[in-house]
Amino acid sequence: MKAINIALSIFLLAYSACSQNQSDGEFNQAKMDSLFAKIDLEEQGMGSIAIAKNGELVYQNAFGYADVTEQISANNTTTYRIGSISKTFTAAIIMQLVEENKLTLDTKLSKYFPQISNADKITVEQMLRHRSGLFNFTSAEDYTDWMEEPKSRKELIQKIIDNGTVFEPDEKAEYSNTNYVLLSYIAEKIDDKDFADILTERITEPLQLEHTYYGGKINPGENEARSYTLQDNWQLTTETDMSIPVGAGALVSTPTDLTTFFNALFFSKVVSESSLEDMTKLVDNIGLGLFQIPFHDKRAFGHGGGIDGFKSNAAYFPNDSVSIAYTTNGVGMVGMNDILIGALSIYFGKDYEFPDFKPGPKLSSEDLDAYLGVYTSPNFPLDVTIIKDGATLIGQATGQPSFTLKAYEIDKFKFDAAQLKLEFIPEEDKMILRQGGDEFELTREE
Repeated sequence: MKAINIALSIFLLAYSACSQNQSDGEFNQAKMDSLFAKIDLEEQGMGSIAIAKNGELVYQNAFGYADVTEQISANNTTTYRIGSISKTFTAAIIMQLVEENKLTLDTKLSKYFPQISNADKITVEQMLRHRSGLFNFTSAEDYTDWMEEPKSRKELIQKIIDNGTVFEPDEKAEYSNTNYVLLSYIAEKIDDKDFADILTERITEPLQLEHTYYGGKINPGENEARSYTLQDNWQLTTETDMSIPVGAGALVSTPTDLTTFFNALFFSKVVSESSLEDMTKLVDNIGLGLFQIPFHDKRAFGHGGGIDGFKSNAAYFPNDSVSIAYTTNGVGMVGMNDILIGALSIYFGKDYEFPDFKPGPKLSSEDLDAYLGVYTSPNFPLDVTIIKDGATLIGQATGQPSFTLKAYEIDKFKFDAAQLKLEFIPEEDKMILRQGGDEFELTREE
């Protein structure tokens, strides 16, 4: 069955503009500055970006606010929750433990947590590749009821036990935060330290990543960004307690630190060359804490993240020795994917036109009622649930993060980060889903 990458910002889709000469380090910086100035001026995004070549920073920019209420502007050292980019750090830590003969990729989960379903069959490598079959605990129906509350390892393990499995180990790949929470706990058991200390000793101190650490309660006074969603104006989002995501999503960083980390990773300063080969070996397009990311004829390895209102993406282009990282605490009409495409197009000298910020139709909360429901199709692998939050329409596919939909015409909505468009036909209880050249007709359940 063909994989559909709905709402996953970890996949930077290829942009179809015509190619020009690739950058050799010289690029149109004025145009890059203008792109982010336009996004800032139109209040269509907030965040920070960095690009490095051969490990040397060649561009950075910060725009918008770290705290909207207090009018605290973002700067190049403002830190952002990076969500699932944390998984690349965790995978690197696991590979270091493998190199130290404290663990193998074939080690069974049962060695550490025998009480979990299928633990005697699930290997470390399967967890790294999201092939364990363990249910993604952040997709549980009650997750939002307790995500802001501190949870102990014992409490989270019990939730993982209660959620069970959704398929047999190595049967297929399905993204699950559960895998990397468990890998974090395994690292803690082996090193006999909290994951925050493991991260510091193994990664951030050796690489001198001064703005990368295990997150806690957000403190704008310490130059930490809060996150927002854009409705009529910027609205503060929920704040996940960082005891929950652990190495699956609890890290905080800056784009500059992320480019440093990815450059070091690919120059064997974090793990050995053979470990890096294991990390970049793809099975169903998934490596060990890494995904392959296409851009024109180029290929990068990286990861994306999303937690609360934060979104992030970091990638390294081996053939160009270029790393890029973008973190945002607020996304407008133009999604993170499109902004990254813009930045990469400008850097690599591709044709690129600035995004159009023309507003779509103004819809009230009552107008959105016509679209709400669960949409299914025998030809589409996921159910798509449509809900609303005030006058904002929100979608969520089975096992995926929720995503905010923007109206661009009557009955037509889009989510730019996944190049996804939904056209509703309310009178027929139908929805047409379009993505990546594919089109599916889904029917609303009664």
